[in-house]
Formats: sequence, C-alpha cells, structure tokens
Amino acid sequence: MSTNQESQPQPSARAPVPTEISDKTENPDKISGKVQNQTPGRTMIPLGKPKSGRVWKDRNKQRFSALLRDKPLHSSWQKKMEAKREKEMVKQYHQQLKDNKAREKEEKRKRREDNLKRREENEKKAEIVQVIRNTAKLKRMKKKQLRKIEKRDTLSALQKTPPTVKKANKGE
Repeated sequence: MSTNQESQPQPSARAPVPTEISDKTENPDKISGKVQNQTPGRTMIPLGKPKSGRVWKDRNKQRFSALLRDKPLHSSWQKKMEAKREKEMVKQYHQQLKDNKAREKEEKRKRREDNLKRREENEKKAEIVQVIRNTAKLKRMKKKQLRKIEKRDTLSALQKTPPTVKKANKGE
C-alpha cells in the first residue's frame, strides 16, 4: 500500500492542464467547480499555488525567440552601414578633440617650464655676488652666516666683468 502511494503523485502536485471542451457541452461549469477564464470552446482549469511558494511569479512566460517580430523592426543593410559610418565619424571627432586638448596641455606645460627657466636665469643675472677669495674668512664666520652662503660657478661671472685697473697716483 505504501508503494502505491509513493508511485502516484498527489493531485495537488500535478501540473495544471487546460482541457478542451466542445461547444456541444451544455454546462462547462460541471467539469470543474472553479473556472477562471472562459473562452468560447475552451475552459482553463485554475492553477493552484506553486510548489515553490512564489505566488508572484508569472507562469505564462514565453521564450524571447517565440516572439513574433514585425518586418519594419528590422533595419536594412544601408541603414546599418550609415549608422556605422556615423558612429565612426563621431569616434574620430572625439579622438581629434582629445588630441587637441592633450597638445594644448603639453604646449602650456612647455611654456610654463620655459618661463620658469627664464625667470631663474634673470634672477641669477640680477643678483649681487660677492666672491670670497680668502677662505680664512669662512672659518671665522658664524653658522648663521655660513647658511646664507651659496656656492656658485663664478668663472662666468668673473669673465663677464671687465678687469679693474688701479689708477696710478700722480705723485709717483
């Protein structure tokens, strides 16, 4: 008896099946007590509660491939190629804008670099430099004074200044 019960599924677990009723039947309500939708010649047996408990899920789903597509929804080859060309043109224009922006940025950076270099050279030219020839002075200086001293290549500065000639005294 237990094997007989296990082999046959319970009526609530079976999948609902729509039944065809001919037009000759006088009263379609006699077949099932609960009729959900009635169409001429066809009666649907109501679907029970899903086994998963997900009552909000729609069970009348179809595959996407089963949908009928209208002819006008397909675009022609010319339209596709035109759209492709337009997309390429937009892409090229976008790339051109990007390149121009990058070039301008590079030029601006270069200009700024040149200006800073020129400013630094001008500052060096305008400085008043005193060359310390006596190294003993360095030993006598205090730390604070030594911190202010900067080492430079003075050869170019010495060559630019004309040599000073001492005037001879008239008395000699």
